[in-house]
Amino acid sequence: GVGFQAGVKDYKLTYYTPEYETKDTDILAAFRVSPQPGVPPEEAGAAVAAESSTGTWTTVWTDGLTSLDRYKGRCYHIEPVAGEDSQWICYVAYPLDLFEEGSVTNMFTSIVGNVFGFKALRALRLEDLRIPPTYSKTFQGPPHGIQVERDK
Repeated sequence: GVGFQAGVKDYKLTYYTPEYETKDTDILAAFRVSPQPGVPPEEAGAAVAAESSTGTWTTVWTDGLTSLDRYKGRCYHIEPVAGEDSQWICYVAYPLDLFEEGSVTNMFTSIVGNVFGFKALRALRLEDLRIPPTYSKTFQGPPHGIQVERDK
């Protein structure tokens, strides 16, 4: 419907940033996206970036407390999947500030938790993830050590 279109256009303005240069500290995700018919890949990519970062935040929370720009995911590159008419790889960069330190669960919940029910997409798959060393160093590892885990 009309409401859906308006919302998506809004996403594209804020979350599709092809001029963005990724930082060494960004978490980078590659999503395979199949948009619904009539939804351009840029809008689908922007929607993924939005829904997996700050797009679900309420205005009350973001007003004055935080800068949306500092926390938002950005769809910075889109390329067609070879041999597939309606599939695209959308690359999204997330600032480290968006995530809790030391929590793999928090990171995955943030990135894939909200997006998979999103209506603009027919299908979505996380294909690849680059986690910067500055972030992966915050992970403590298994509570009793790697060897104990391996011996189980």
